[in-house]
Amino acid sequence: MSVFLRRSCGAVLAYAVVTQGALADVTAQDVWNDWQAYLSQMGYTVSGEQSVAGDVTTIADMTMSVDLPEEDGQFQMTIPEMTLTENGDGTVSIAMPENFPMIIAGEAEGETFSVNIGYSQTGLDMVVSGTPDEMTYDYTADTLGITLDELIVDDEVMPDDVLGVNFEMTEVTGSSRMKIGEIRDVDQEFTAAGLTYDLAFVDPESNDTGKIDGSANQLTFEGNSLIPEDFDFSDPQAFYGNGFSFSGVFTYAAGQTAIAGTSEGEAFTMGSESEGGRFGVGLDSERLAYDIEQNSAKLAITTADLPFPIEIAMANAGLKFEFPVQQSEEIQPFGFAMNLTDFTMSDILWSIFDPAGALPRDPATIALDTSGTAKILTNFFDPEAIEAMEFSEEAPGELHSLKINELLVSLVGAELTGDGDFAFDNSNTDEFDGMPAPSGVANLKLVGANALIDKLIGMGLLGESDAMGARMMMGLMAVPGEEPDTLNSKIEFTEDGQILANGQRIK
Repeated sequence: MSVFLRRSCGAVLAYAVVTQGALADVTAQDVWNDWQAYLSQMGYTVSGEQSVAGDVTTIADMTMSVDLPEEDGQFQMTIPEMTLTENGDGTVSIAMPENFPMIIAGEAEGETFSVNIGYSQTGLDMVVSGTPDEMTYDYTADTLGITLDELIVDDEVMPDDVLGVNFEMTEVTGSSRMKIGEIRDVDQEFTAAGLTYDLAFVDPESNDTGKIDGSANQLTFEGNSLIPEDFDFSDPQAFYGNGFSFSGVFTYAAGQTAIAGTSEGEAFTMGSESEGGRFGVGLDSERLAYDIEQNSAKLAITTADLPFPIEIAMANAGLKFEFPVQQSEEIQPFGFAMNLTDFTMSDILWSIFDPAGALPRDPATIALDTSGTAKILTNFFDPEAIEAMEFSEEAPGELHSLKINELLVSLVGAELTGDGDFAFDNSNTDEFDGMPAPSGVANLKLVGANALIDKLIGMGLLGESDAMGARMMMGLMAVPGEEPDTLNSKIEFTEDGQILANGQRIK
């Protein structure tokens, strides 16, 4: 990850801190002091003119900036005026203007640039309660938004249609609880009635265009962050080693996106919609985990190259994995799973290769669930080590075991199911051409294969000789099951390098 991206992520986190009141205390002075200390430890320079009138503390021209060394640039955000009001009941109210600017400027590929971003809000109400060591921040807002106000390249202001960006959330409600110490423990949750976004661009060189419009509703987020005092995005190994972690789950009830544009003079459109989904992530010094799911998704694409639209749909799609990231001599667990459930496509697409409708067009499903153990041999937090991997023939890790908990492939009238459990001998890589030698058993069941082969022959997609070869291979690797057109197979890899199919040695 480049320093530019790391610093940008830090800027986003700091922006969230400021806009959501993630740092405050029971007195106005403590609020301001803690904001300065926290942002400074993240590498930002913070300034502002402070004045006090009764119970109200005003911070004028609050500016936070950070250098982007690799990009020879700087991120800067300025809040013209922020007020901290002590309510007399142990709480503090925070008020900010409805609009203020954020600027990212620098140099990339020989060009200077400046991106001016506008933050906006309406009806923002933020109250901080609790104690200096544990504070709760409750907030609501009618709207929260970000827009791209201006793009300058080599001192030239780009036309408005070169790039336009707009995001807005409505009816936002949230709460943050923070325990302050050597490691800041932050629990956050929020809901929003809706999110709208649009992006448009025109490439000045090629005249290619693009426009993206989308929306989602009933958004929710719950998450936890542990942030150490020595927090420096430029040194991932250090801040992960000092205890940084993040876990969170984002969900939405429904969403849709429309994309339109031109490429090399040809027009295209794409539209997608779904009935909800979730995005979960976990990250710390030991592991990286994702859990992504989308329900009732539909996708339609039209291009100048095809006289008909491409339309597909699925009842559910998901991806889930958890991988170790810490270099260690210890063997560590991992997991990977994916599913594509009840996948369908339009009859127009089917007719391209099956005009007579010979193949069953039932919804297709593909599912895989695995777990295992591995040894990580590369420091993924070291940028030099990651770069060296591109030129090295050394593997980044060792696979020690793999368990197939579920395998399901169901489409065009055939179904393959199975499971398996394997161990791998990393000291023996000669037996299988550089791969660690496996030992274990896989159990497979195939239903409907012969009927599918007959239909493919009838359609002219499979020749008789190829079909004979496929059937001979199935006869070698499998035995008939109790049900018609069913094949069962037990594939065993032995520790001495043999491969057995249903007890018969094939290697």
